[in-house]
Amino acid sequence: MLISPPPTRRQALAAAGSGFGLLSLAGLLAAEKAPPGRTSAIRPNPPAKHVIFLFMTGGPSHMDLFDPKPALQKFAGQRPKTVDLRTERVTKGILASPFSFRRSGRSGVQVSELLPRLGAVIDDICVIRSMYTFNPTHTPARNLIHSGNIAVTRPTIGAWLNYGLGSENENLPGFVALSHPRSGKLWRSGFLPSKYQGTRFSPDETAPEKMIRYLKNPSQDQASQRQQLDLLQQLNGVHLAQRGTDSFLEGRIQAMETAFRMQFAASDAFDIRKEPGSIREQYGKNTFGNNCLLARRLVERGVRYVQVFSGPGQPWDDHHDIDANLRKRCPDIDRGCATLLADLKQRGLLDETLVVWGGEFGRTPVSEAGTGRDHNPYGYTMWLAGGGIRGGVAHGATDEFGFRAVENRVNIHDLHATLLHQMGIDHEKLTYRFSGRDFRLTDVHGRVLHELIA
Repeated sequence: MLISPPPTRRQALAAAGSGFGLLSLAGLLAAEKAPPGRTSAIRPNPPAKHVIFLFMTGGPSHMDLFDPKPALQKFAGQRPKTVDLRTERVTKGILASPFSFRRSGRSGVQVSELLPRLGAVIDDICVIRSMYTFNPTHTPARNLIHSGNIAVTRPTIGAWLNYGLGSENENLPGFVALSHPRSGKLWRSGFLPSKYQGTRFSPDETAPEKMIRYLKNPSQDQASQRQQLDLLQQLNGVHLAQRGTDSFLEGRIQAMETAFRMQFAASDAFDIRKEPGSIREQYGKNTFGNNCLLARRLVERGVRYVQVFSGPGQPWDDHHDIDANLRKRCPDIDRGCATLLADLKQRGLLDETLVVWGGEFGRTPVSEAGTGRDHNPYGYTMWLAGGGIRGGVAHGATDEFGFRAVENRVNIHDLHATLLHQMGIDHEKLTYRFSGRDFRLTDVHGRVLHELIA
């Protein structure tokens, strides 16, 4: 018996547009298989299935949090002539850190007194003290860390993962961004088809109906909504068949189907009020803590990539009053991050969830305005946890002042290559053809940091 192959999505859309009946695209869209060029980049059974990126926008000060530098106290107020500490702005002498560091966990990795809860789980964390990037300005540097390029037209890492792997749950987006409007569109798909872009939700709400506008239509039941959507998709099919390739229209078709299914799945997944009161207290009943808890609920339900922003604007951009600012900011960050790691571990999810923490760059050892630190792209800290990464490790080093990465240096492309590797993707093979050439997240750069892998 001959079995006809299933129709492609374009054929299905064209058939729907030609009057062959109303069509629900949900199954077709969810079941769409990756083309051979994509599947060749994927290996089965990777250590990580999900990524949570805790993005500290603004550039946190590594020498006040994760990279202790005794020389800052020794040379406080001075400008040593033996080292070039110049930045893009006029700065003054060395600014000593006002915070002490403590050896934590069995590993003895040193962590600032500002982060006692993270210190308690440091044996699950790999601290990379030798990060460096290529731009000292916020917007280009943020683009770099999220897309591997300073251009705003490039796909972000979440979009690449969504393109390569898709979502484990057809009723939820594969890429969720919990970001404020002022944080920039760091969830875009660039030249990838728009269906792979992140879905942004308001991070300041706890009720799904407020977090997700128009989540439900109170004037229609599910059956009538389904009929209405099928008719709309039929018309979209006619339009797509006439126009040929149109990634924006395909993205809208995908978004409509996802939105329909999300009415039911999202009402549960996004409702952190369903969590026990004790769990919510552990995370902290603040925006960042709530978002960390929501990130856990989303990966628990199959979302591949969750992007959590530490706040609106650039909260870590401490050009002034760094002492007071860090004392005010760190308790919520410390509580949310540490509880997330402990909660994931307790539920057996940490081994398959790669948690990433960091900003677009670090801060300088020299002072700006006497009480703050300037941008520093030459050396800074990020950390990884879970997803098959070694814990209790301090990798690499900056110089004695924390200004430049000097030992086992790691750049953004190396970080991206490693994240993709842990998710089962060969960063050199995951490509997308655009404007006559094959593009990839890491461009022509990047190496997998095998020394960080458990």
